[in-house]
Amino acid sequence: MKGVVLDDAAVLLADGDTVATAITDLEAGRTIETEDLPDDRTVLEVAEPIAFGHKLAVTAIDAGEPIAKYGEVIGSATERIEPGEWVHTHNCESNRGRGDLAEGSA
Repeated sequence: MKGVVLDDAAVLLADGDTVATAITDLEAGRTIETEDLPDDRTVLEVAEPIAFGHKLAVTAIDAGEPIAKYGEVIGSATERIEPGEWVHTHNCESNRGRGDLAEGSA
């Protein structure tokens, strides 16, 4: 997959991604209907306002679990994130550029 647009609301960039990127400002309560979610659901409800360009969870992500975008791990959840919730610095810690997390680092 090179990206799938979810109901003109967000784009899921790669298979296995746990977040999608909003392609418009999303209001809380908006229903995104699609058959392209990573589980058997066909509806994703936006839990809170999410601005254009920001990430929203498309599946539940437990604290400590990886967050995937672009088909790569971009960070870890610092708390449980429910489907439809905004994913940002308040609930996600970036792993990119973190030499201290590189394999074999002390």
